[in-house]
Amino acid sequence: MFNKEKVIDKLTEIFDLELSGVIRYTHYALMIFGPNRLPLIDFFKAQATESLDHANMAGEHITGLGGHPPLNLNEIKETFKHDISEILQESLEHERKAVDHYYSLLSLVDGKSVYLEEYARGMIGQEELHLLEVEKMLKSN
Repeated sequence: MFNKEKVIDKLTEIFDLELSGVIRYTHYALMIFGPNRLPLIDFFKAQATESLDHANMAGEHITGLGGHPPLNLNEIKETFKHDISEILQESLEHERKAVDHYYSLLSLVDGKSVYLEEYARGMIGQEELHLLEVEKMLKSN
């Protein structure tokens, strides 16, 4: 059996990170200017929606294990840098942090809970794909 308290704590960190992603990506969509504005705002709006879905999933796991999803958002830090490459770099850092959290969750439940293990692996796959996409966006020709 896994350590329920540690798993709830990790899921709480994930919940907080994903909710902060909703705000972060919504903010980025509003701060994009220039010739690539339209495709980038669509990208960031989609990221915000996906972050909300991810927060909901983490919250469901928290409450399913008897925990309480927090209302605090510790992961939002405004840099006031709104150049597209800077925004994409911040996105990359956010996605890397998410991958790290999901790997940490996986290490807590690996071989101890199939449903949480599958959840963590699925989220790692999604977040790693996001990393690849943002890395491609940051590359210049």
